[in-house]
Amino acid sequence: MTGRPETSEAAPYYFTYINQVDGDNPSRVIEGQLDQALSIFSTIPEQKSLYRYAPDKWSIRQLLNHVTDTERAFAFRALWFARGFTEPLPSYDQNVAAAGAAADGVLWAAHVEEFQQVRLATVALFRNMPPEGWLRSGIASDNRFTVRAMAFIIAGHFTHHLKLLRERYL
Repeated sequence: MTGRPETSEAAPYYFTYINQVDGDNPSRVIEGQLDQALSIFSTIPEQKSLYRYAPDKWSIRQLLNHVTDTERAFAFRALWFARGFTEPLPSYDQNVAAAGAAADGVLWAAHVEEFQQVRLATVALFRNMPPEGWLRSGIASDNRFTVRAMAFIIAGHFTHHLKLLRERYL
């Protein structure tokens, strides 16, 4: 799979994430982000993982939980579309997911392990994607997406939140 998504492959909002990805191989980016993430996460002690940079903002644990949950949702969308399912998928509300996760009650090390496992599954999904699967598309959140766009969104969403983690939390 090569090439960047065209503007018709995702709603304009999602190019906020797509445009944060360098190059034209999201699989390589997604795979490379894992070592980077684990390196950064290993520097965050358990107590620091509860830090919020403002009272109404997520803790570091909640931030990583959000990244992990969102990756699961986007990877499922990619799988759904790539395998040829045609039924539209519902919206994903990050606030509902965050409220239901009780992330601050989960140890930091468990969040890091969960992210690693989800990311490894995402890497495998895209590594084994048949060539024709990349441009298959479907509807989620009332918007059309290609599988290729989903891969870029996953990579860019992680990049976005890693920047927030560095700038506002660490």
